[in-house]
Parts: sequence; structure tokens; C-alpha cells
Amino acid sequence: MSERAVLPPPTWAAPDRRLRVLVWHVHAAWMSAFVAGRHEYLIPTGPWGGGKCGRDWPNAVEITEASDVDVVVLQRPEEIDEVPKWVRGRAPMVYVEHNTPKGQPHPLADRDDIRLVHVTHFNEVMWDSGRAPTTVIEHGVPDPGERYTGELPRAAAVINEPVRRARITGTDLLPRFAPIDVFGIHVDRLDLPGVHPVGDLWTDELHTELARRRVYVHPLRWTSLGLSLIEAMHLGMPVVVFAATEAIEAVPPDAGVVSTQVEVLADTARELINAPELAAELGKQARQAALARYGLAAFLRDWDWLLTETVERGR
Repeated sequence: MSERAVLPPPTWAAPDRRLRVLVWHVHAAWMSAFVAGRHEYLIPTGPWGGGKCGRDWPNAVEITEASDVDVVVLQRPEEIDEVPKWVRGRAPMVYVEHNTPKGQPHPLADRDDIRLVHVTHFNEVMWDSGRAPTTVIEHGVPDPGERYTGELPRAAAVINEPVRRARITGTDLLPRFAPIDVFGIHVDRLDLPGVHPVGDLWTDELHTELARRRVYVHPLRWTSLGLSLIEAMHLGMPVVVFAATEAIEAVPPDAGVVSTQVEVLADTARELINAPELAAELGKQARQAALARYGLAAFLRDWDWLLTETVERGR
């Protein structure tokens, strides 16, 4: 696994100044890491914004009307038209692209006034970003702690909406890893042999339950690097991962297996289920790799740099 790229220092910095950052709650796992920074995060609520959705984010406040804002973090094209409703005056903007491309140029490809932030280097290369200036800020997650027990001789996966997203998330591959427990949004719609849908759990409970399973399976074909994979590695779980998109950068050889051969992945999962000591050893290596590259401190440092730089350039 290669090292995380280090962004350059900002040309201007005010360490004691907290910026007021407008950002919508779109992806809970990414948002939990983002709002752990030192700034004040303003989250729209009401007809076009879900606020914090009951999450405990001390640095985030819900807003219901236009506010003074230093910088806007966009995550969906339609948010651009919403900005004037929430910002008094004007504020510079950056756009976080969480997804892999679907075959068309990026919605910001014709603009050069909004920096496009990709969450993986694979995405930056694969997206046609056109004139938009780009930066990569890789994921970071709060460390849930080393919780792995592996007491249940079963595999586990986290996939949101596995039926609707189907082949994109590798849902059709899940029976190859049976017995496997699947967590996530709308997993109750799964009806596949050997696949047990558990449900959509709150983060802390999810982490505890995942860590009770012997091995984590990541069968996704065409999505950005899943935060659930990084979280599983943080927990100390060994992983078997389909070698697509950013996966080969994220998982070192001593943390599990990364392959395009489903037979290899399935055989490895069964081997680890039957070899708890080996599974635990690989899990320890997975945790160290995740802490080194996808720790929260590096993520927040990179975002602090970008937000500071964006505000200065906006002046």
C-alpha cells in the first residue's frame, strides 16, 4: 500500500480562526469525519436539507435561513442553485465528488471557478473533469478502536441498497461467500441463498457486530473506495476484496486478499473462517494499514488546508 499524498501548506493561514462552512448532510460516514474538524459547520435543515438527523456532532449547527458563510462545500449539482438561499452575500465553493463516473463528463466540467475534490486518485483519473481544477483528499475515519473478536465463523459485508444497485455493488457475488451476514440500508430486500440480511444499524452497534464476524468481504465492482471497508480494517478485521477502483491502493498484501478472481476471494474467506488465528493476525495488519493511511488526523489536515486556501483565493 502506497503512502497517502501530502498536500502542500496553504499560502495563508489563521490557526485561531474558525471558518463557517456550509455543507449538506449527504453521506453520514464521510460527514462524521468532516465535521470533526476545528471549524463551525452549518447544515441546512427544512424543505431542502435534513440537518444533522439526530447525530451528535458538536461542531455542527443546523440552520433554517441564510447565514454568514466563509466557504461552501457542495456534494450534488443541485446544491449550486440552493447556495443563494443559505448564504448572505457570496462565498467561494468547492465540490466533493464521492462517486465513480457513469460515462459522461462531470457536471462541473465546463467551470473553472469551483475546485473539484475527488475522494480517490482512481476517481480523479477516471472522471472527465474538463476545465475544473481538481484535488484529491482521501478518506479518513474516526478510529472505532480494535474491536475484532471474530467469534462468529461467518463473513460480513456492508452494502447500502444492495438490490437496487445490484451488479455495481457485487450483490450477485454474495452467495459465493456464504454464510455471510449483510448490513446496510434496505438489506431486508435481499433473497439469496446463504445470505443473511441483518439490517441498518447505528454506527457504534454496526462496528461491534461487524467485529464479531470472522472476515470482511468487499465485493463492490464500480464504486469509490467504501468507507465500510476502511472501518472494517480499523476494527482489526481481515478483508477479502474485489480488485476494482481504488481497492488495490487501500489494502496491503498482509491484510487479506485483493483479486479479480472471485474463486480466489471465496476460497480465502473460507480459509480464514476455518483459521481464526490467521484471521486475527491479518486483521492486525489491516488495522495498522488503515490507521497509517486513512486516519482522521490526515483527513482533517488536508481539509483544513483546502478550506483555508479556498477562502484566501476567494478574497
